[in-house]
Amino acid sequence: MYDAVSRPTPPADATAWPRRITHAVNIGGVLVGGGNPVVVQSMTNTDTADVQASVRQVAELWRAGSEMVRLTVNNAESAAAIPRIVDKLAMMGIEVPLIGDFHYNGHQLLAAEPACAQALAKYRINPGNVGFGKKKDTQFAQLIEFAIRYDKPVRIGANWGSLDQALAARLMDENSQLSEPWPAARVLREALIRSALDSAHTAVELGLAKERIVLSAKVSGVQELIAVYRDLAQRSDFALHLGLTEAGIGSKGIVASAAALAVLLQEGIGDTIRISLTPEPGTSRTQEVIVAQELLQTTGQRAFTPMVTACPGCGRTTSEFFQELAKVVQAHVRQQMPVWRITRPGAENMTLAVMGCVVNGPGESRQANIGISLPGNGEAPAAPVFIDGEKAVTLRGDNIANEFLALIDAYVDRRYAPASAQ
Repeated sequence: MYDAVSRPTPPADATAWPRRITHAVNIGGVLVGGGNPVVVQSMTNTDTADVQASVRQVAELWRAGSEMVRLTVNNAESAAAIPRIVDKLAMMGIEVPLIGDFHYNGHQLLAAEPACAQALAKYRINPGNVGFGKKKDTQFAQLIEFAIRYDKPVRIGANWGSLDQALAARLMDENSQLSEPWPAARVLREALIRSALDSAHTAVELGLAKERIVLSAKVSGVQELIAVYRDLAQRSDFALHLGLTEAGIGSKGIVASAAALAVLLQEGIGDTIRISLTPEPGTSRTQEVIVAQELLQTTGQRAFTPMVTACPGCGRTTSEFFQELAKVVQAHVRQQMPVWRITRPGAENMTLAVMGCVVNGPGESRQANIGISLPGNGEAPAAPVFIDGEKAVTLRGDNIANEFLALIDAYVDRRYAPASAQ
């Protein structure tokens, strides 16, 4: 299935790697797997012990559309802060499942802070650094016992950067005895997969139900991630969390994440995702949520906000007005979606078009629910607007942007009125 340079061989069709999970994992009321829509997850980068900053960022991520939020729990102060964070979010009307990210000392923190153990919706355990030597098995078992005691699901998340070195060394030794040894890269990939699978099976033996387990096995290379998750999906029926770890900053992180996750999602692999972007200095953490939503929407998995088709521009469109209008329209619908999601269900499926000249403008505009075709160089200073394929009005003058936004709002009010109002 893999060639000498460890690149995955694509399946003949998507059914070669079907999603096999038949049960759903309930994470604080959010269902993961079992045929449910793929869930968007994010993670804070605040000091969890700073309750005010953490509440503010969780709320920001939630408003952007994150359906679960993970927080670092690495010391006594952060563990003690978790119940307070949950309480303050509840006072704001925000009920989003919070996930505790534990490394090295998670068993001690949960023992010392039972309120933290109860407040979290899920525990994330990394089998590569849950403990070392003789303590590893004991400390892993203690974490699973806490999950059973408090009825919490667990993500067993293996990571390329913290691979179980004892397991990797053992598999390397076994591989060296084979008549046709695997390449070293494939052995390390096997160690990552085995780390996740063996830990999950141990958790089940300890009494944690299979429907309380989510698996992940993250790497930072696109082809490696595809190979790992295809293999993981073939060899287990646990819910799978997807993500390219340490994806990078800016366009590199976005492109790499999309390249890897789009392939897996199209093959039916993955039940929850996170886009692990390095934020640009001074930018909002919510970008990772928006990228995850757009990835799921453009691959046809889910709808989160109206899609805006926009002209890229060419020599026919030297004016920047169509670019500015596209930006305004995109910002407007994203800003309105938290309200529309409640009062205008279905508005997220709406399609919009902002085009820059007569070449493709009318055609693209007719294909959208609402589209506007702006004049290019040398064209008459008029902008026809098409609604559901029919020309509805022609806009002119200096107030086109506001008039077009008003047409969008009116369309949403009319088309997506609640059932009780129809």
